[in-house]
Amino acid sequence: MTLPNIPLAGVIGSPISHSKSPQLHRHWLKLYGIPGHYVPMEVKTEDLEQVIRTLPKMGFVGVNITIPHKEAVMQIADLVTDRAILIGAANTLIFRKDGKIHADNTDGYGFLENLKTGAPNWSPRSGPAAVLGAGGAARAVIASLLDAGVPEILLSNRTRVRAEKLKSDFGKRLRIFDWVQAGNMMDHATLVVNTTSLGMIGRGDLRVPLDGLQAGAVVTDLVYTPLKTKLLENAEEMGCVTVDGLGMLLHQAVPGFERWFGKRPEVDRATRAAALR
Repeated sequence: MTLPNIPLAGVIGSPISHSKSPQLHRHWLKLYGIPGHYVPMEVKTEDLEQVIRTLPKMGFVGVNITIPHKEAVMQIADLVTDRAILIGAANTLIFRKDGKIHADNTDGYGFLENLKTGAPNWSPRSGPAAVLGAGGAARAVIASLLDAGVPEILLSNRTRVRAEKLKSDFGKRLRIFDWVQAGNMMDHATLVVNTTSLGMIGRGDLRVPLDGLQAGAVVTDLVYTPLKTKLLENAEEMGCVTVDGLGMLLHQAVPGFERWFGKRPEVDRATRAAALR
């Protein structure tokens, strides 16, 4: 009698101890009775390629990739999706049966699904979106918003040259504001997104004036430690609809889990509780 292989998956980063992905995927594996495992792996940059090429031989069907390896894995993969190319980073690898490594980016998908769940009345075509930050997360957010039909992205970053690079990559629907003028974006925005780490526990505060925020605008923060950041607290007091950042983490995990373990998981209250445990 030949026993079936037990599929293995995991998350690679450095550091990795903070990741909530293991408890999330283990929750789904247990919930759906799937005999698989999901493990965190701290891997140094110089060992990344060797580790990734070894994992399929050990029974791994795929892995999530987090900081600082999201860009580097693009050079290792055999196949890269168009959205990962556009964003310039991959967060999900699938080890195919033909031996090829398939790279994708599900961050934008996770961001939009979180918005749909937390602010179901928001429409992409309702008006401009103000985005704070110009890093990898901002690229994923901007790509997903433009694809969804948002008419204009108002973008501000502490280092203007990085914002200008995004405008060069994504085109004329982006308008750049100096960081000291970031508060001016709020006057026009129906959606505000913080993609920076400002507001996270242990980081500096997000000191952007919110006076111009329109009541009813949607405000979301990719930071989820704390779950309700000062930005969300202040926006809520001003009559805005707020969406925390945890849902993005949960929803971006769905496509990878489905590809690796053959079951599309549901994001619900129990899923959130498992991630926060």
